Amino acid sequence: MSAENGTPPPGPTPEPIRFFGTTWLNHDTGYTPRRIAVSVGSLATAAAACLVLRLAYQGLRIAAIGGFVTLLMTVMFTICSATAFRHTWNGFTRRPDPDRQASLRGLLAIGFVGSLLAYFFRSLTEAPGEKLHREEYEAARKRHEKGTTRRSGNPSKKRR
Repeated sequence: MSAENGTPPPGPTPEPIRFFGTTWLNHDTGYTPRRIAVSVGSLATAAAACLVLRLAYQGLRIAAIGGFVTLLMTVMFTICSATAFRHTWNGFTRRPDPDRQASLRGLLAIGFVGSLLAYFFRSLTEAPGEKLHREEYEAARKRHEKGTTRRSGNPSKKRR
């Protein structure tokens, strides 16, 4: 909002990012501490999730259900985590297809460790999704500037 009259500034406004709001635009108002907190938080959550998976694995061993089922569970969590990592990582650079996102919801829930690790690694260099948001914001600014600076000529001489 403009300080003078309370009206919003002209042109497009940046889209907020989770945990960062719009601080990603100018890297101000605690952007660096937030990035550090997101990195530490996502890594700590991934470590806690791995501990929970380890307890589940030990539960399978105690239940003595057999090596084949234990191997299947391990392979399933590994594949789902790798897929979730790739999907989350790609989501930082381009908008995911909503239909595909909905169909992968279960797989992404199983591979949550991969998503957490992708969030951790991306937050080491930028706010997760900052590159995508910055590209979209810059494109919107260019469209806005082009639309406001274009001369249309004499309106009375336009063809109808």
